Amino acid sequence: MAVNINAFHKVLSELEPKQVTLVAVSKTKPAEDILALYEAGQRDFGENYVQELVDKQAILPAAIRWHFIGHLQRNKVKYIAGFVHLIHGVDSFSLLKEINKQAAKQNRIIDCLLQVHIASEETKFGFDEQELLSIQGLEALSNIHIVGLMGMASFTEDKEKVRIEFNALKTMFDLFSAQYFPLTILSMGMSADYPIAIEEGSTMVRIGSLLFGAREYPV
Repeated sequence: MAVNINAFHKVLSELEPKQVTLVAVSKTKPAEDILALYEAGQRDFGENYVQELVDKQAILPAAIRWHFIGHLQRNKVKYIAGFVHLIHGVDSFSLLKEINKQAAKQNRIIDCLLQVHIASEETKFGFDEQELLSIQGLEALSNIHIVGLMGMASFTEDKEKVRIEFNALKTMFDLFSAQYFPLTILSMGMSADYPIAIEEGSTMVRIGSLLFGAREYPV
């Protein structure tokens, strides 16, 4: 079995006292690995490919809370709108409008996180601070619920740089909550940097390799 149950319980022991939610990043992992972690008590799983998420949702327990954590294209929203628990990484107002449209068709309100660009790499998506704090029109989107922010720190060994970036996201989280409405989820931190993220105020971490091992990609 590829799942590291000991690592799973260790991570939970670090998260639960601080009421931090674990999203197990199961992208590219087989259904049997997800089921093994589910049977150990995990309920929140994150996927970043729409078709893979749809396929897994169809065959795995209905009690799983599926998180879409990848870069979501507008034309793919309709495939997950009927069941997705939380959409991370919403990086444009046009995507918010599409999620709202597809949620209405499903008679659902879909929870979303706004992605904020905090890393130095230009390849990462997201709003910058000015865009985030000047966003308009959210009140018209009645079938979505903005519940928080998410961001990814730079991929670097420089822990102080990572801490500064997470701290900046927490500051924006507080500013947005004061200016618009209270947010409840601050999603930041992955396998390599989640302890720093928790210290800086994260309430949700996305961990994959510690639990499942290295990612597997088709040859």
